[in-house]
Amino acid sequence: MALPGGSLIRFGRKPATVPDRPALSELFAALPAPLLTIDGAGQVIDANPAAENLLNLSRAAITGRSIEEMIGHPLTSVSNDAPFAAYDIDIVLPVGRPQRADIMVAPLPERQGWRLVVVHGHPPGHMIGRRSGREGGTLTAIGAAAMLAHEIKNPLSGIRGAAQLLEASADPDSRDLTRLIRDEVDRVAALIDRMEGFTDTRPIELGPQNIHAILAHAREVALQGFAKGFAIRELYDPSLPPVMGHRDSLVQILINLLKNAAEAMKSEGGTITLKTAYRHGVRMRMEQGAGHRSLPIEVSVIDEGPGAPPEIEEHLFDPFVTSKRSGGGLGLALVEKLVADHGGMVEYAREGMPPHTVFRLLLPRALGAPGDEGNKEAT
Repeated sequence: MALPGGSLIRFGRKPATVPDRPALSELFAALPAPLLTIDGAGQVIDANPAAENLLNLSRAAITGRSIEEMIGHPLTSVSNDAPFAAYDIDIVLPVGRPQRADIMVAPLPERQGWRLVVVHGHPPGHMIGRRSGREGGTLTAIGAAAMLAHEIKNPLSGIRGAAQLLEASADPDSRDLTRLIRDEVDRVAALIDRMEGFTDTRPIELGPQNIHAILAHAREVALQGFAKGFAIRELYDPSLPPVMGHRDSLVQILINLLKNAAEAMKSEGGTITLKTAYRHGVRMRMEQGAGHRSLPIEVSVIDEGPGAPPEIEEHLFDPFVTSKRSGGGLGLALVEKLVADHGGMVEYAREGMPPHTVFRLLLPRALGAPGDEGNKEAT
């Protein structure tokens, strides 16, 4: 519509209301990179949620402590009025957890001596290295199990049968000996049965699985049996997509880890925690230059036990390695074998304050799940 003088009136919707700009505190909290603000004395003034996750401490527990306590580096040898970066260096997180990381530091011009510290940790590489170092042990276990199952188990049935025949015609004192023979034969046969889990090298049939339903089943089995008297806490990410897995194998993995946690705490009344999370960017390098496999599904079994003795930590997933008098040292070795069958990784760590034992599974998400970025990524 035209007005005298040539002016125009435009009809239509009112301009959209422009939302207020987010406050800097909102941006600080939302950034996915771990950020720490430190003053001129190297004391932590603030930390965002990503830093809480990296350090495994709450914001209240982080603030007021020195940056050296948090990352094992005082940062005092570097000028506090100029930005700098250090890549792929060794740092030490709380409770003595070593890690490789990139660190970027920038001064805050309006606050003399204050700096913003960004820490990019490299946990995937650490986990890959641990898995690669154990592959030989797993393959050795498969070969040993196949040989022993064939060479030992069959003769055992003959020995047990002979002991039964002797028992029928033996005097009372000798029957104690024949029963001892039978009991020992049964014990060795049970050990061989467990070892036979290593002999099947055929690929397992994987499909989309609801990991929380599998966790619920394993939890119920544990509470009705070996974990009776313990509390099993659930900290789940409800938005987790389906995992690419084999249901029975995943149940066996979780039952083994839950049993290990219950045995580690010994006395009843402790708490075992089951936790799930989605980890963006966690990948494993595949063999023969075939790219990377994404492993974003994280499942953790956490207990309050003392952890493994330092002398066996590096061999914890090797067969026949155990700190338990009654253990056979095959539970964790079987866990690693089954996780490897899924194309995933398993890691042991001592984390938190006070420290807890964490067995962490990293598994692929199901192909075709909503938002799936693909299970294989280019190098």
